[in-house]
Amino acid sequence: MLLKRSPDLKYSDVTPRQVYLGRRKFLYGMGLTGGLALAGKTLANIVDPSVRAYASTKLDGVIKGPFSTDEKVTPEKAVTTYNNFYEFGTEKSDPAKNSGKFQTSPWSVSVEGEVGKPRKFTMDEILKLAPLEERIYRHRCVEAWSIVVPWVGYSFSTLAKLVEPTPSARFVAFESYFDPKQMPLWRYAGIQLPYVEGLRLDEAMHPLALLCVGMYDETLPNQDGAPVRMTIPWKYGFKSIKSLVKIKFVKDQPPTTWNISNAHEYGFYSNVNPKVDHPRWTQAREVRLPGFFKNTPTQMFNGYGDQVASLYNGMDLKKNF
Repeated sequence: MLLKRSPDLKYSDVTPRQVYLGRRKFLYGMGLTGGLALAGKTLANIVDPSVRAYASTKLDGVIKGPFSTDEKVTPEKAVTTYNNFYEFGTEKSDPAKNSGKFQTSPWSVSVEGEVGKPRKFTMDEILKLAPLEERIYRHRCVEAWSIVVPWVGYSFSTLAKLVEPTPSARFVAFESYFDPKQMPLWRYAGIQLPYVEGLRLDEAMHPLALLCVGMYDETLPNQDGAPVRMTIPWKYGFKSIKSLVKIKFVKDQPPTTWNISNAHEYGFYSNVNPKVDHPRWTQAREVRLPGFFKNTPTQMFNGYGDQVASLYNGMDLKKNF
C-alpha cells in the first residue's frame, strides 16, 4: 500500500522515531581467528554493544525504482554501524557512536556555478521534487567491503535540470557540510575538510546517479549521510558524498578530497574495477557484510556495466582510475 505525504508536513516538523539497533543479532559462525581481519581491522565493530541507537522517520509514498538488484539486502544493522565518515571518527564504529547530536534541520542545498537558474533547495523542496524511489543498489568500498542497500531517492538529473546547466558546464562539484563544533573529531581525520567530490557532467546526469534521502524506507541516519547525499553505485563508496550542502556546475575537473590527500591511490574517476588494484590490497574480491571472507568476486563497474560502460568508451581505465 502506498501512502501519500501530506503537503502541509515539513521536514523539520517530523518527530523522529527511535529505531534501536539492538533489535537484531547476527550469526557469525564458530572458530573465528585473527585471519578474519579486513584491511587490518576486524568486523567486530559491527556488533559493538556501545553503539547507540539512531533516530529515523518513516518515508511515506516510496515506490519501487527501476534499477534494483535482486541480490540479498544487507542487514540494516551492518549498514548503520560500519561506516566511513571521518568527521565523526576514523574507526568504522565511530560515526554511529559520535554523530547522534548532529543537527540536520533546518537544511538547504545551494546549487550554483555554470547554471542558468542558481538557487537553494530546502529539504522540504528536495523531498517534493519527484516521487521517492526505493533502489536496491550494490555499494562497494575501496577497502574491499560491500553492501546491498535499499536506498531511497531519485535521479540527480531531476534537480540538475531545474537549474539549467549551461553549455560551459562539464563537471559537477559537491561539498559536504562541515562544522568543527558538531564534528570535534575532525582534527584527527587526516584529510582536508570540508569533504569535496566531483563527477563528470554525463556521469552525474546518468539515471543511476541517485540523490539520496533515505534507506530501508526511512530517512538517513546521521552516520550514513543525513539528511541528503549522493549514491553512485558503479564507483567506490568515497565518491558518494554525504551530508550534501553545495553543488556547483563547473568548466574544469574539480578537486576531490581523497585525490588531494593521496592521488597515487585515489583517482578522480574511481570506477569499481577488479583489474586495477589499490596499491596496498587487491580489488579482485570483496567481503559482503556482515561476512568476514573475501569470497565475492568484484564485478566491473560493480555490476552496472550494461548501464554505464558507454560513458567511458575509448578511455584507458587503468590510467583514468
